[in-house]
Order: sequence, then C-alpha cells, then structure tokens
Amino acid sequence: MNKLHVLTNKSELKKEQLHDKIVIVLDILIATTSIVTAMANGCKHIVPVRNYDEALSLQKDARYQGYKFSGELNADTLSGFIQPTPVALLKSGMENCSLVYCTTNGTVALNDSKVAKKTYVGSLLNAQAIVLHVMKNWQKETILIVCSGSNDQFNIEDFYGAGYFVESFIHHHSGQYLELSDSAKAAQLFHASGTAIELLNTSRVGKILNDRNWSEELVFAAQKNIYPVVPYLTAEGRIELV
Repeated sequence: MNKLHVLTNKSELKKEQLHDKIVIVLDILIATTSIVTAMANGCKHIVPVRNYDEALSLQKDARYQGYKFSGELNADTLSGFIQPTPVALLKSGMENCSLVYCTTNGTVALNDSKVAKKTYVGSLLNAQAIVLHVMKNWQKETILIVCSGSNDQFNIEDFYGAGYFVESFIHHHSGQYLELSDSAKAAQLFHASGTAIELLNTSRVGKILNDRNWSEELVFAAQKNIYPVVPYLTAEGRIELV
C-alpha cells in the first residue's frame, strides 16, 4: 500500500519529516518543466541552486567553467543567463551540456527536499514515467507530491499538475490499495475541472507568460507524457536521470 499526499506549496515542507518519504517536486510554470525538458534533450546534469547569489558564486568557481547558466527572479530572466523556460532552453541547445539553474520557487523546493529518501523532478511532460518508476521501486511508501507554489502561496498550475499525478497513480495501481489524503483527493478533483492549457492560461504565472508573448512556453508545458525520463536529485545535489 502507498500513501499519497499533496503539499500545496513549498512552505509546507518539513525537513525533519522527509527522511522516509518519496518526494515528487512540481513547478509546472516553469522550473521542473524546464528541467525535465533539458534532461530529455541531452543535458548531462543540472545543478539547481536556491538563488542568484549562489548561481553567481558558481560562475566564479573554476569547477563550473563550461557550464551553461539559466535562471530568473520573480519571472525576470537574470542578466547574462539563458531564459529559464523549456522552449528557450531547447533553442539554446542542451545536448551534452551541464547546467546551473536558478528560479524563485522550483529550485528552492528541490533544495528543501534534499533530505528525502528520494526526490524526483516532475511535470506534465513526464508524469507517467515517474509514476511507473515510483510504483515499481517504492512500494509501501508515503509519496509526497510537492507543489512549489509562488512565493510560498498556492498556485493553480502546480495543483493541477498534482491532480494529474494523483490520477495517474490511481490509473496505474491496478487494484492495489492506494491511500489518498484529502489534499490528494482535492487535487484529483481539480484536475478534472478543465484542460491543462485552459488552467495554465488562467493562472497568474500563465498570464505573465502570455503578457510577455511567451505563449509557446505555456502550450509546451501543457503537454502530457511526451518524455519518458525520470530525473532525480542526487545526494550531492545534482539532477541526473535514473
């Protein structure tokens, strides 16, 4: 039996309770979607950092010479960095590169989840791959689907993504018992309330992206199960593929 629970934003993470948990971090718009896209298109590994200062310190570190740097702060691309959205990363070329990646919410949530038994990077793009991998490798575990949220607040897009993961776990459990928390049930119901592109366009961040004429990023992020990749966070804090 697996227990499935949804945290509605990263401020609900309690590090002392994560050691025996399987965590799936979501930042649908747009960090985890970008990470999944980069890894699925040849990026060797990604170093997610908490903030701009950490990213700048790595730029000065000889060990990170040759890395690409991508990031934002409050939805504004950092000066000299690649725009941290999936289509922009693809256009910059991800094949055989290493990437330092910094965002306001998603990379913070990933770093806050480091102490978990295992931490995965999820999006609509690779939900099925992660669900099947977790079901195969982590039976009788508590699974936390973590919505990164926006500045420690609830957001629509991550909760929709969490609902899709819940629905996928239910679909693939094939009669095995799955215990859902109330927040997991609520996310499932919310997922059923509309299509991905409708709800992503309705979200605050979605509106910001549209206002910047980045609608192609929204359309890209709304796709489901186009990548069969399972990125995870290593003990050293790097994102690699299973």
